[in-house]
Amino acid sequence: MEEANGAVGKTGPKNKKLKRGGWNLLVLGILSVLVAVTTTSVSLAIYHNSGDIYLDRSRPGYLPDEGEIEDDDTDVEYKMEKSGKIDMKVLEEYLENLDIEVKAIDSYDKPFGASALSNERLGIPTE
Repeated sequence: MEEANGAVGKTGPKNKKLKRGGWNLLVLGILSVLVAVTTTSVSLAIYHNSGDIYLDRSRPGYLPDEGEIEDDDTDVEYKMEKSGKIDMKVLEEYLENLDIEVKAIDSYDKPFGASALSNERLGIPTE
C-alpha cells in the first residue's frame, strides 16, 4: 500500500542512481586505461625512433659480456685489480696515485676553457 501512496520501492530512483554511478566508474576506468596505453605507446615510439634506445646502457641486452670486453693497452701507470682484498697497503697505493692525478688536473691553466676539450687533451688521434 505504501507504493500506491507514492513511496519509493526497490526499483525506484535510489537504485537507478547506484547503477548509474557504477556505470560512470566503469567508463572512467576504461578511459584512464586507454589514456595510459596511448601516452605510453607514443613515448616508447619517440624513444625508439629518436635512437635513444640504443644508448640506454642500463638494459641488460646492451651491456657487453665479460668476454667481449677487451683490456685497454693504454699507457696507464697504475691499474687497480678488479677484485681482491682491500688493506692499508692497497689503499695507500691508491691514494698516492690519486694525488698524482689530482695534481695533474690542478695544473691545468684553464680547466673550463675550450682547450680542455681539445683532441690532444682528450687523447683523440688526429690525422
